[in-house]
Amino acid sequence: MPTTFDDIVLGAGHNGLTAAAYLARAGRRVLVLERADHVGGAAVSAQAFRGVDARLSRYSYLVSLMPSQIISDLDLDLRLVRRRYSSYTPVPSDPSTGLLVDNGDDAATAASFRRLTGDDAEYERWHHFYARMTSLAERLFPTVLEPLRSAEQARELVADDDLWRAVVERPLGEVLRETFADDTVRGVVATDALIGTFADLDDPQLRQNVCFLYHLVGGGTGDWDVPVGGMGAVTGALAKAATDAGATIVTEAEVCSVDPSGVVQWREPGGRVHEERGGQLLSAFAPAVLDRLLAASGADPVSSGPEPEGAQLKVNLLLSRLPRLRDASVDPVAAFSGTFHINETFDQLQAAHATAAAGRVPELLPCEIYCHTLADRSILGPDLADTEAQTLTLFGVHFPARLGRDDNERAREEGLAAALRSLDAVLAEPLEDVLMRDGDGRPCVEARTPLDLEADLALPGGNIFHRALQWPWAERQAEEGTWGVETAYERLLLCGAGARRGGGVSGIPGHNAAKAILGG
Repeated sequence: MPTTFDDIVLGAGHNGLTAAAYLARAGRRVLVLERADHVGGAAVSAQAFRGVDARLSRYSYLVSLMPSQIISDLDLDLRLVRRRYSSYTPVPSDPSTGLLVDNGDDAATAASFRRLTGDDAEYERWHHFYARMTSLAERLFPTVLEPLRSAEQARELVADDDLWRAVVERPLGEVLRETFADDTVRGVVATDALIGTFADLDDPQLRQNVCFLYHLVGGGTGDWDVPVGGMGAVTGALAKAATDAGATIVTEAEVCSVDPSGVVQWREPGGRVHEERGGQLLSAFAPAVLDRLLAASGADPVSSGPEPEGAQLKVNLLLSRLPRLRDASVDPVAAFSGTFHINETFDQLQAAHATAAAGRVPELLPCEIYCHTLADRSILGPDLADTEAQTLTLFGVHFPARLGRDDNERAREEGLAAALRSLDAVLAEPLEDVLMRDGDGRPCVEARTPLDLEADLALPGGNIFHRALQWPWAERQAEEGTWGVETAYERLLLCGAGARRGGGVSGIPGHNAAKAILGG
């Protein structure tokens, strides 16, 4: 059979679209196959509540890891807004007190630390810690769009052996206990290690450390930016870049099998099966999903290890206004403009992990909240734009897929109740008092468990990173100098989050897969 396309991309999430755009702009014939009736994967904007004109970032919701080079290379019509406030954290034992980290006012941040701890020592430790982390990020982040360096080369680049050992060789929990004295401060730092990762902070496998590193290196600063128009604006811009360059995107195309020789079979909604041959295949699917498609053609898998498992509860809410806080010293606008940490002290995070590992939903789910509409009201329709209405994204940690294997609906209900109890514990009024109602009179609340994400997005176990994150350098000598996207099959590459240096909304694996084909 003759080759129909130079490249066939499996999946039209943001990474698949990034790869397609680079390849098409290089003059190659590119086909993109997508199961859903729309592009975007987890990076979409959607009207989550019937009769309410608000397009929420339904799954992924912030951008940190997307290099400016990709935006520039592909001429993306995309605007990212930097958040002034980093975080606000009420103290669980006394929610009338909290820690506000203001990126625009160091003096105000220092004063907030002083109110929390009684002196300036913890703020000075915080400032020193993140200054070192910024140095690490500035050195490591530029390497993510290059062939893989060895671990030793990465260590030499960091040029701080103590910092390298703290991040790469020692359990993060141990480091945080040595570095900070306050349990609340330790918890604020620790949460970046647990987004989508179910791990004890003292886990000797260091899964928490890998997650922590990815959450700190984005853009060389670790800042998390707001996409104007929601996450759909990111993938909309990428899809336009790909199609403008000549790529063909076919939606409602369910891939049935993948032959690593270059043959892909896919089914249209009516049941008709098509077959296409590409010179190169690029998979944005999770490796476990790709393995099932390879098995359908009699080929061996490309991945190994334990089954992926996600560990988060995602809740979308729409409010008539921001709720009042128990901490009267903090403006709710400031508190909700950054990451609002709830019941995420170090000890609470450890206790919640132990509870979930034992098969129970934590009574007060550790969670964090972000309000998109304080930075960008374009996602609200005309009926809401001039009101006090606000969207909230709640991300609950330590909610592994195993909690819902026997009864996902029950787990969803228990998880949502635990998350709302957690939030109500730090508010001066019940959240229910400010929840909007949809066209059917129901509260505007949407909760998605890991198993819901598995069904919605074909994420195995609901793992938002497709599988466990990997260090962003070669861990084996055979990987050195590769792009971290290669498989055992010469004509089959990974271009999704399951590649090395995958995870998050970044486009990095898509860029690297394209470069592996185009020769850098």
